[in-house]
Amino acid sequence: MAQVADAGNAARATAETVAARSYGRLVAFLAVRTHDVAAAEDALSDAFATALAEWPRSGCPANPEAWLLTVARRRLVDGVRRRQVGEAVLGELQQLAEHVVDAPDEAPIPDQRLALLFACAHPAIDAAVRAPLMLQTVLGLDAKRIAAAFLASPAAMGKRLGRAKQKIREAGVPLRVPERAELPARLDAVLAAIYAAFTDGWCGGDASRHELAEEAIFLARIVVELLPDDAEAPGLLACMLYAHARRAARRSAGGDYVPLHAQDVARWDSAMIGEAEALLRHASTLRRIGRFQLEAALQSAHVERRRHGRDNATAILQLHDALAMLAPSPVAAINRALALADVHGAAAGLGALPDPRIDARIAGYQPYWATRADLLARSGATAEARAAYETAIALETDEAVRRFLRGRRAAPGT
Repeated sequence: MAQVADAGNAARATAETVAARSYGRLVAFLAVRTHDVAAAEDALSDAFATALAEWPRSGCPANPEAWLLTVARRRLVDGVRRRQVGEAVLGELQQLAEHVVDAPDEAPIPDQRLALLFACAHPAIDAAVRAPLMLQTVLGLDAKRIAAAFLASPAAMGKRLGRAKQKIREAGVPLRVPERAELPARLDAVLAAIYAAFTDGWCGGDASRHELAEEAIFLARIVVELLPDDAEAPGLLACMLYAHARRAARRSAGGDYVPLHAQDVARWDSAMIGEAEALLRHASTLRRIGRFQLEAALQSAHVERRRHGRDNATAILQLHDALAMLAPSPVAAINRALALADVHGAAAGLGALPDPRIDARIAGYQPYWATRADLLARSGATAEARAAYETAIALETDEAVRRFLRGRRAAPGT
């Protein structure tokens, strides 16, 4: 009995590792030729279920990804047979099941996962759902995490993604890898998905999320190489590198959260910051100002302030003003309110905060309540600040950040 239990535990552990490491890549392999994302996900889910039934008896395969891919391909072919679709589609799926699906050397996009990101940016897919679709299908995020990235409820995001997949299937939207000439028109959605994935990974405290942040940086590097004349790709990569360079300083030796203004700059990765600075300078020579260049410029300004103690609050506010005009969003408005408070006082910052009664998206957004609490405390409204901190604490899932917020609630304004 102990051996059976051990075999079952090993099978589950292997399946969980593969799911965390390769789910998006496996879906990409299955969907890039079948044009049916939902069917690819269903087939892969069946393959995992089969693995959990068979691996405890037969042992975990040496290459579990290949094993799962083979089973999922068979499921897809069987599903086509059951639905009795045209012979042309069946033949394509049979071909898929018989040949390696790695992209050839001459493919316009050298990474299969990035290729499917661009495929999901097809103009026939609603622009508002392209990035969320990429996050779920290619990068393996669940609806709850995707919803948090786009300030939506998990239920609403789940429905939106379901409708998108249904449209892809019913309208026959060709989820093919685009030619190189088609990439620039699809780039904005791909960059948005990569940045959302990085943010999810950078904010999370577990190892799998750290890997997601590094995966996002890797994908951004490929985009920069693919499209050397685009200014936003190096802007995005610079923005992510500035943030990633500070990862080690965001937690104390005891695991406590450390905000930017209190971080030990000696723990920042100087080489990574240097690379980010070079990328930002390069982007500025391409003469197209975009959201990610401004985001990177803000990161650079904060690095300058902390490293050299310079009072550049006015310059930071000007960058926030530009970002709010170029790419307005609740997040941009909240960050601008903080910058405004640094220059003109807490009351000005509070006046600039968006109102959750008007924009319901921010009612469940923790940084809004943490920002509001901070500005209330700075303005002397101690009771209101504590109430806002309570809401922020209730919305936060990272225990280290919750401890930090509890400390601020106990002594607001300090």
